[in-house]
Amino acid sequence: MRFVLPAVVTGHILLISTQVGVRPDSTLFESAVFGTLAGLQRLVTGAGTAVRDTWSVVADLRHAQRENLTLRADLDALRVRLLQQRALSHRTTELEELLDLRRSLSLRTVSARVIGTDSTPYFRTLTVDRGASDEVQPDHAVVSPSGVVGRIVGPTNRTAARVQLLIDRNAGAGAYIERTGAEGIVAGTEDASALQMRYVSIARPVVPGDVVLTTGDDGIYPRGLLIGEVERVEPATGFSQTVRIAPAVDYSKLQHVLIVVPPRGTEADTSLISGGSP
Repeated sequence: MRFVLPAVVTGHILLISTQVGVRPDSTLFESAVFGTLAGLQRLVTGAGTAVRDTWSVVADLRHAQRENLTLRADLDALRVRLLQQRALSHRTTELEELLDLRRSLSLRTVSARVIGTDSTPYFRTLTVDRGASDEVQPDHAVVSPSGVVGRIVGPTNRTAARVQLLIDRNAGAGAYIERTGAEGIVAGTEDASALQMRYVSIARPVVPGDVVLTTGDDGIYPRGLLIGEVERVEPATGFSQTVRIAPAVDYSKLQHVLIVVPPRGTEADTSLISGGSP
């Protein structure tokens, strides 16, 4: 019985609500239903708006991403063009320096382009695009605007030749200290970034920074070509000392070189001025 009374009361309230009007044309029940439906509509409308807003944000992000990719591609293209321009400028500068060197040498030379390298602890060489057809033969000196590069080693191909770099452990050149005239033999070491000058007399002190040049006594390198600078003087043993030299040439960046070739016949003496054309 205690549950009957509340049920009856609730039923009466619902019955009355169907008869009591909130507006002349609306009952309390209808108003409640309408309010519920309106709330659902607001929820649906809000959800739709949120979906549209989210989609708009996603579309904007995709558009921004496409623009970003386009800008990155444009930036990469500009960087490539800048690198190409720098490379062209570097090549132009290098060729101008090579031409200046050729004009300054009282020697007949042919220009060559480096087309290959072979650098190991035992063999340090490079290949150039000049050979027997250009009168290039073994033991011809190879130089660059920076200094001595090395010598041609045989046999030579018709259109190519191999250059033994001065930093090769089996290479060597007669050399002297420009400041004092002290002479010795420059040779490669295990360290590709350094040379050694051996058999230097202790009677003529050597100091870091001294310039080292070729003597021309080895029959390969003309006199007065730059080899490098003294980096360190090793402790003397007996009457001679060994000097560590920093090479003037950066062998890893060589692209063009000059090969010193013999004069042409007896009339070559007049063509030696400014390193006449081959």
